[in-house]
Amino acid sequence: MSTRDQDVPQASGSGTATGVLVREGSYGTRVLEVEPGGAEFIPLNERHGKPLQLFWTWTSPNMEFATIFVGVLAVAGFGLGFWEAALALILGSGIGGITQGILSLRGPKYGVPQMVLSRLGFGYWGNILPAGLNAVTAGIGWFAVNSVSGALALNVLTHLPQVLCLIIIVAVQLVVAFFGYNLVAYFERYAFPILTVIFLIAAGVILSKAHPGATHHTIPGAFLLTFGASFGYAVGWNPYASDYTRYLKPDTSKKAIAWWSGAGLFISCAVLEVVGAAVGTAVGANNALAGPGGMTSLLATPLADFTLIAIALGAVSANVLNIYSGALSFTAIGIKLPLAARRAIVALGFGIIGFFLAWSALGNAGADYQNFLLIIAYWIAPWLAVYFCDLLLRRNPEERLLFSTRRENWAGPVAMLVGMGLSIWLFSNQTKYVGLVPTHIPSAGDLTFEAGFVITAVVYLGWHAIAGTGREETLSA
Repeated sequence: MSTRDQDVPQASGSGTATGVLVREGSYGTRVLEVEPGGAEFIPLNERHGKPLQLFWTWTSPNMEFATIFVGVLAVAGFGLGFWEAALALILGSGIGGITQGILSLRGPKYGVPQMVLSRLGFGYWGNILPAGLNAVTAGIGWFAVNSVSGALALNVLTHLPQVLCLIIIVAVQLVVAFFGYNLVAYFERYAFPILTVIFLIAAGVILSKAHPGATHHTIPGAFLLTFGASFGYAVGWNPYASDYTRYLKPDTSKKAIAWWSGAGLFISCAVLEVVGAAVGTAVGANNALAGPGGMTSLLATPLADFTLIAIALGAVSANVLNIYSGALSFTAIGIKLPLAARRAIVALGFGIIGFFLAWSALGNAGADYQNFLLIIAYWIAPWLAVYFCDLLLRRNPEERLLFSTRRENWAGPVAMLVGMGLSIWLFSNQTKYVGLVPTHIPSAGDLTFEAGFVITAVVYLGWHAIAGTGREETLSA
C-alpha cells in the first residue's frame, strides 16, 4: 500500500511507475487558498487533521431545517404518532450512521474520495453510473434542497424577497466550496458551537410544547415511508464519506474515524428529526409543512430569530459539503480537465445550476422534498450493496486498481441497474410513481431501498461466483 512518499509519483506528476494519479500542487493547511486538483491521491506530506474533526464535519451540516422537515413529514405528512415517528426516524438515521462510519475508514489508507474508491466494485468506466448520480444529486439536487430551506429561513427573519435571500445563501456557499477542503473544514468547526447551542435550546422548548399523545390519522405504510425517508436523508452523506478522511494520515485510528463519523451523523439527524416530529404534533399540519415559520412560531421572538439564523447557517454548512463533494464526484467520472483548479471550477458550475433549480422549487418544497429523499435511497442502497459486497470479496486491493482505465468490473453497474429497476418497479411509493406492490397493498409502504440492496447484492455476488472472479487484489499485467 502507499504508505511512503516514494511509493507514489511525485506531486509534480513526473513519475507514473505505480499507476497512481497524485494530486499536483502544494496546499498544506492554508485556509484561504484554492485547493488544487480534483479526485487524485493526496500526497502523504499533505496529510493533516484529527479524527475528532469528523464529528463536527457530520454534525454541523445536519443542523438545519431540511433535517427537521424529515420529522415534520413523518407526522404532518404521513400521519404517524410521535413515538412511532421517533422510532422510524432513529432506525433510519442509525443505519445511515453505521454505514457512514464504515465507509470513512478507507479514506486515510487510499487517500482518495469516496467515488474513486467506488471504482473497485464498478470498474473505471462502469463507475460513471454512481459517480454521475452522486454528482447530480449532491452538487445540484441536495444543493437546491438546502438552499431553499436556508432562503426560506432568511426570508422569514428579514422579510427580504425570497429570491434575494436565495442569492445571498448561494453566494456564501459557493465562496466556501470554491476554496476547498481546508476552508470547508474550518467553516464546519466554527459553525458547530453556534448551531449546537441554538438548536439545543430551541429543541428543549419545542419538545416541552409537543403533544405526543395527540390523535393521528396514519396513511397506509407510513412507518416504512418514514423509515425510508430518514434512511435516505442519512445515507445521502454516505457517497461523501472518505472525501473528508482522505487528508488524514494512514496510521490514524480506525476506531476513532468510524466512531466520530458515525456518531456525528446519527446524533444530529436523529435528534433534529425527532424535534421535527414534535413540531408536527404541536402545530397544524399546514403550518408545519409550510416551512421554518411553523417551527419558529413555537418559540419566543428572540429565540425564534436566533433559530432562523441557525437554520440559514446550517443550510450553508450542508451545502458547502454538497457542492464540494459533488464536484469531486464529477471529476471522479474520468473526464479530463487539465485546469489546476478543476474541482473549484466544477463546484462553481454546479452552484449556478443548483441556484436555478432551487429558485424553481421555492414554492413547492414539501412534496418535492419527500420524493427526493426516497429517490436518494433508491440509488444509494444498491450502490452500497455493490461496495460492501466488493469489500467482502476484496479485502486489501492495491491503489492501482483505482486508476487503471482498462480495468473492468461490469458486475457492479449491471447489478446496480437491475437492483434499482426491479425495486423501483415493484416497491416505489411516492407521488411521481407508485410501484406494483404498494398499488395493491398500500400498507407495504415503500420497501424500495431494502429490496434494491438485496437484489443488487444477489446479482453482484452471483455474477462473480459463476465467473470465478471478484477477488483480484492486484492489477494484472
